[in-house]
Amino acid sequence: MGKIVIDANRCKSCYLCVSTCPKGLIKKSDKTNRLGDYLVEFDDKNNECIGCAMCAKRCPDMAITAVYK
Repeated sequence: MGKIVIDANRCKSCYLCVSTCPKGLIKKSDKTNRLGDYLVEFDDKNNECIGCAMCAKRCPDMAITAVYK
């Protein structure tokens, strides 16, 4: 099982992580960054994250850190 942490200060809202997550656990948030772009959020209420870290690898701004339980 895994978990990710998203750094809102580094996220530029490219949404590459949204399309990369094999479980669909990353989605567009209602929160915005300092530029007014909508951030992403990790939504894993059912502990479905497999800890593949594909989202972190795909993020061009290194805004995602994978944390393993």
